[in-house]
Amino acid sequence: MSIVKINALTVPQEQREVLEKRFASRAGTVESADGFEWFELLKPLEGTDQYLVYTRWRDEAAFQAWMEGPMKAAHQGGGGEGGERPKPAATGSTVWTFEVVQQAPPKKA
Repeated sequence: MSIVKINALTVPQEQREVLEKRFASRAGTVESADGFEWFELLKPLEGTDQYLVYTRWRDEAAFQAWMEGPMKAAHQGGGGEGGERPKPAATGSTVWTFEVVQQAPPKKA
């Protein structure tokens, strides 16, 4: 079965729009990565300042290949003018890993 990686990003209120714009303008390389199955950016509505970045992968090897290849390259690139990278919008990050042991699609009417 697939694995799920959830990156819990602590994002102060004043940085939420910055984070969302950065994800909206991302290169999109994850969607074409071998073994990639799903992506979602989850915005908190109440009770927390953590965004959740949900990705689903065929297996751990596919995730690690993406981390060491396209993701690493995308995050090492320089910034815009002046070559400086922008400061992170998040003040903290924790990655959780889960194995999918059960799943169910919606029932058809």
